[in-house]
Amino acid sequence: MTDDASEDLKMTVDARVQAAIESLPPAEQRMARFFVDQKQSVLLGSAAEIAQLAGTSDATVVRTARSLGFESLSSLRQMLLSDLTGTPSPGKRLARTLEETGDDGAGALRHVIELHESVLDVLKRLEIAAAFERSVDILARANRRHVFGIGPSGAMADYASLQFNRIGLPTSALSVSGIALADRLLWLGKGDAVLMMAYAPLYREVEIVLDQAIQLDVPVVLISDSLAPLVSGKVAETLPVPRGKAGHLAMHGGTIVLIEAMIIGLAKRNSEAAFDSLERLSSLRGSIDKAWIKRGVRKNNANNSRS
Repeated sequence: MTDDASEDLKMTVDARVQAAIESLPPAEQRMARFFVDQKQSVLLGSAAEIAQLAGTSDATVVRTARSLGFESLSSLRQMLLSDLTGTPSPGKRLARTLEETGDDGAGALRHVIELHESVLDVLKRLEIAAAFERSVDILARANRRHVFGIGPSGAMADYASLQFNRIGLPTSALSVSGIALADRLLWLGKGDAVLMMAYAPLYREVEIVLDQAIQLDVPVVLISDSLAPLVSGKVAETLPVPRGKAGHLAMHGGTIVLIEAMIIGLAKRNSEAAFDSLERLSSLRGSIDKAWIKRGVRKNNANNSRS
């Protein structure tokens, strides 16, 4: 094997796309970006299914894979799976990110904004909107929601749980790891739904939550940019939200945007219950701290005086 071929094997799919993108025809450029942004669709779909999602032909799908140096679509899938499961260390991720941010704080700001703008472009796609609509349906119909996330995702699980409860939707956070998760899983029951934020590799906690959901016939909505191929058939819906650039420091802004969109979408499904719950929240705050009531009165009086 030549040195060039050896180096080519070490490259991730993202790196191959970045290296080749400018030399590809426009149709293949669009397809190559789809390979990067929609990894789980590429892993799970046939050439025809991928083509339909990307709005192109199956011939373009296969031709783009070959233009990137893969013998076949199957070879591309193998490297994608390797990329998703062979996660670099946090230190290496940070080092790669810092290399691209420049030497000043403004450079870091620009870099992160650009990353989040690319994520928002993905969230605007029609297939994401359709999956989002189905996900909101699942969560709205449930007797109770359970939001799973550990590590950084645990903070987002707590946030989502708090906000869902505020709009009148009973929700608990599965935001602990180890044996402490067992106590939280006692809350899971038939008629419920799970919103899961999890990423490759497949952790034991994720396996246990999915096993319990299957036993209780509880649908799972997965938010992930990497786990879907490893849990195929175990989740009801997947929302593929990128976390910035592959191999770099994970960015969770897109996930927060998605969660906040869910809050609005769920509140719209049952606005009367949402308003009632928020009124009760205000009343409870006033019972604890009279200043809450005074602020509300002053605001109402000011509004009345202007009307």
